[in-house]
Amino acid sequence: MAKLSSNLVSHFSLAAIMASALLVNTSSIAADNEQTFSYPNNARNAISLTFDDARPSQVDVGVPLLNRHKVKGTFYVMPPQLKEKLALWQAAAKQGHEIGNHTSEHLCTGNFAWLREKDKGLEQVDLAYIERDVVSTTKYIEKHLGVTPRSFAYPCGNTFVGRGAEVKSYVPVIAKHFDSGRTWLDETANHPTYTDFAQLTGVRMDGVSFEEIKALLEHLRANNSWIILAGHEVGEKGMYTVDTKMLDQLIPYLQDPKNGYWLDTVSNVGDYIKSKREP
Repeated sequence: MAKLSSNLVSHFSLAAIMASALLVNTSSIAADNEQTFSYPNNARNAISLTFDDARPSQVDVGVPLLNRHKVKGTFYVMPPQLKEKLALWQAAAKQGHEIGNHTSEHLCTGNFAWLREKDKGLEQVDLAYIERDVVSTTKYIEKHLGVTPRSFAYPCGNTFVGRGAEVKSYVPVIAKHFDSGRTWLDETANHPTYTDFAQLTGVRMDGVSFEEIKALLEHLRANNSWIILAGHEVGEKGMYTVDTKMLDQLIPYLQDPKNGYWLDTVSNVGDYIKSKREP
């Protein structure tokens, strides 16, 4: 667990994301803010809370917190990390929290030495290797958690294999095996009638306060967007930690109908959007 915490890709600051949003032409914002897509209860936006890596704090702290608020999260898990708290993960799945696939080996760029030194950086593997990993991960989840994962999160947000002119996208592999794939550290949300379900954007919720995340959500509300928040540890403040105080404020805010949000899992929101898209 320490290795994952110290070696994951460095973060984009909340300030940078918000500054990027402010560069959008104001006339475009006015047009985009028109209600063109309707969610349940006539909500203006959909929100999903997602967590990567199957870190112990997610089931020790995160799941009980979500349960207290009567909401479901989406957890993208890795078999090696599941084993430490397997009974708690089994309980989380039975309680209705969505379980997604995050590979078994946290495959991302070999610029991280812990992958490069094992010849398992994305620059060093091929599409067949990726496919074997995600299929075996799904089988493990089915066997030990009793659910079939429908969603996937790209480790480090990386979606490629190979180098230079030989680089290939592994997005088609994910589209073949899952209903959705989520990236990471993105600067925008998902347009419900446009977004590619194999490349859903994910916005960081690690290390931010309620006031900061609330301001960010306001910047991302155009186009009746679906905002997928992504985090890692759940606890007190930290670069890769979703603050429990923030969640305890954010969830009631999202649940209040006057604020215009619909909060649900990735697969539930995805199913709804697909049902409303024109053929």
